[in-house]
Amino acid sequence: MKVVPKVNTDGFYLEDEVVDDAFSGVVPFYAQPDNTDQNEDTEPTTPELVGYTVGVPITTPGLFKPQFNLAAWRAYESAVYEAQEAYISAMGEWQAKGRVAEEQPVYVAPKQPEKLWIEGLTPEQIAELTKPATPSEGDKLRQRLKDLELVITELMLGE
Repeated sequence: MKVVPKVNTDGFYLEDEVVDDAFSGVVPFYAQPDNTDQNEDTEPTTPELVGYTVGVPITTPGLFKPQFNLAAWRAYESAVYEAQEAYISAMGEWQAKGRVAEEQPVYVAPKQPEKLWIEGLTPEQIAELTKPATPSEGDKLRQRLKDLELVITELMLGE
């Protein structure tokens, strides 16, 4: 068993899910509609896409709001499909030539993109999150109380 991230439909990290070790890829998950108020005459409602279970680990450390790049993943899946189709076509041609005309075609899978996990926050949002905290009124009062306690202690020791 292994832990993989779940993301919403925009690719933002939601939570982790425990899956089988063989799990890979990106698989949609759905919310099951409440069918309790339906009678036999109404059409059943279809489940609503809620997000995806992602078999690609978060490899970029330090992300404030991890986001899985679904567009890059879809482009990668398209490239894999096209490569498979080209291979199947080349194998068909090779077999039609009697398997001796040339060397047997070899399937070459496209390379998976490296940066599928990206930062979901803008630089401005990150700056806002990481700016030093300004002292609150409570902090100021605590510091003033400590200063007064120090003054009282020095006065008592000085007598």
